Amino acid sequence: MVVFTAYPLTPDRWEDFVTLFGPSGACYGCWCTYFRMPAADRKLLDGAAKKEFIRNRIEAGPPPGMLGYVEGQPAAWVQVGPRADVPQWNSPRTVSRPLDPADAEDPSVWALSCFFIGSRHRGKGNSHRMVEAAIGFARQSGARLLEACPMEQAKTSKSLGLYVGSMRVFEAAGFVEVARRKDGRPLMRREL
Repeated sequence: MVVFTAYPLTPDRWEDFVTLFGPSGACYGCWCTYFRMPAADRKLLDGAAKKEFIRNRIEAGPPPGMLGYVEGQPAAWVQVGPRADVPQWNSPRTVSRPLDPADAEDPSVWALSCFFIGSRHRGKGNSHRMVEAAIGFARQSGARLLEACPMEQAKTSKSLGLYVGSMRVFEAAGFVEVARRKDGRPLMRREL
């Protein structure tokens, strides 16, 4: 039996986050900045600047997500927090925009917007484990709604494109579809 644990990403876990993301910063050097700043601003930053941006965000608190461990080693990440913390996730042009525009600023409406699972740990149920950890974290932090905008299908369970998660994983965790603005990308919600 695999020992899996997950913890909020606090500054004392920074080195584990860096270990998981590797020297390139995961997902083509994103460092989980994609939903945090406009594309025009993000494109001006190199990998080191994106890394510094997310480090400053982690140090400022509250934790911007959860770090998962397999056998004590960093293995998985999920970005989860209030919608306001990921402003690009709320853009009127995105499939993840809120049903009610006021939800974008409501501290009790949270977004589970990104995953990164280390390559050795993909296809082994760790996305399911991270969603469950995120649900618990959101609930303990006062969220009343948790939303996601996953992919309905991917070529394989190890696809890097699954950074938004798989619809199957969210369905298994009790999320329901509340909108579909683009084929294959449902907006899903779980009441907490």
